[in-house]
Amino acid sequence: MTALAAIRDAPGLDAYLEELEERLERAVASHRGVVAEIAAEALSAGGKRLRPLLVYLASPTGPPPVEAGVAVELVHMATLTHDDVIDSARVRRGRASAWTKYGPEAAKSAGDYLFACAFNELASTGDAHAVSILADATLCLARGEALQRVQRHDPDTTVEAYLERCGLKTGKLFEAACRLGGGSAAFGLALGIAFQITDDILDCSGVTIETGKIAGTDLREGTPTLPLLLAARRDDDVRAALAGGPVLEGVLLRIASTGAIEESREVAHAYARNARACLNGELHHEELASLTHAIVEREK
Repeated sequence: MTALAAIRDAPGLDAYLEELEERLERAVASHRGVVAEIAAEALSAGGKRLRPLLVYLASPTGPPPVEAGVAVELVHMATLTHDDVIDSARVRRGRASAWTKYGPEAAKSAGDYLFACAFNELASTGDAHAVSILADATLCLARGEALQRVQRHDPDTTVEAYLERCGLKTGKLFEAACRLGGGSAAFGLALGIAFQITDDILDCSGVTIETGKIAGTDLREGTPTLPLLLAARRDDDVRAALAGGPVLEGVLLRIASTGAIEESREVAHAYARNARACLNGELHHEELASLTHAIVEREK
């Protein structure tokens, strides 16, 4: 049985995910207008639904309120919409990104709309603590984005600073998903960092048709990721490109030749192991452990 098959076999998960999709559709369609249209298109593009999956699997006693899963997915969708505008990314999940179709102002408004829908969904439960958890994670996302702006085009960014950014931009929402489900925050944070490192590896090594994103985007945008930072220490052309210079043809092959991708993958696996070490007899222990493997071994 594959890691993903083991996860999908979790009792009650299919019903939870079906209700999740229905609630997501209702949430984004709650108001008419171009922002709702953009949000609906983002939803129809699909996604891994990892964060609501974590909400479910982290629950120690059974299915958690689906509103929590909806809220974390809407926040994730909002960040993707905003990130594409900030990074001028033209492709998202194999489709034209929202800002290229509707313009940056409309896309930013759609991201704001998704954030509002997320908090409206969670506030409807009357659980002030849950709202506080998501609000804290959202603040961390903003801090992580600000840190990325500071680190842009800086090949001397330390690995520690990069990992801090991973924790803020990705890890804290994974952590929030686990906390909203009643599970381990430490597991979620470590898993989120492993996910982001793997994402950054795929940007250097993945095929566009598989990942839905154009390979080499981080290097062209000057975003210092782990494989790029490691490669920049060993290859002057990679270092120059990361610093804002020209991106030479074949540079992705040169990154691979430095061993930076394999070394980065080892770090991702280390964080996945750290996540597994946080597990302690959870209801869905096997599925959570399988998820750590699926995240670092994925190809998109």
